[in-house]
Amino acid sequence: MNKLNALLLVGSILFGLANAQAQSQPAMRVRGAITGFKGHELQVKTREGKDLKVNITENTRISVLYLVKMSDIKPGSFVGVTAVPRGPGGPLQAREVHLFAEAQRGTGEGHREWDLEPGSSMTNANVDAIVNTNDGKKLTLSYKGGNQKIIVPKGVPIVAFYPADKSLLKADAQIFCVTQQAADGSLTAQRISVGKNGMKPPM
Repeated sequence: MNKLNALLLVGSILFGLANAQAQSQPAMRVRGAITGFKGHELQVKTREGKDLKVNITENTRISVLYLVKMSDIKPGSFVGVTAVPRGPGGPLQAREVHLFAEAQRGTGEGHREWDLEPGSSMTNANVDAIVNTNDGKKLTLSYKGGNQKIIVPKGVPIVAFYPADKSLLKADAQIFCVTQQAADGSLTAQRISVGKNGMKPPM
């Protein structure tokens, strides 16, 4: 197993755990910048401008997001794609792509609504074909019960995950966090992805 595949395996395990938790428990996704971290409390300014406090536990999974290349995605790869409609009857347009390791094929498989922006969706599926178009690479994706065609324009972030630790939880770091919300409204982080070198997690 080469280094890229090993990193993808670890990262996709973490991403799969977060997806499973999000499906089985009340979950809230948090996107924003860290404003402070003390003890077990992470302070975050969300992209909506809200100040939130998120509890960190020993079970919180932390990873750093790093960029990979479109050339790392090939027919037969298993990917997750956040996308939005391009127009009536046309293919979707990707906002981001994340690449799963082969061992995690099937993680979160399917097509569902997503909350990155209005009208966005998440598709976790097999890459059946990749075709060059004037607008970018067109991925033909298939999953149990359906398929999607998604255009990936040049410059769309393509990412994988590298396991990390709490040392990344520094002020101004950009994060994507899957949390569980308790009855009293408190949030506990299940998984935190930190953008490398200030990168905003694209999902």
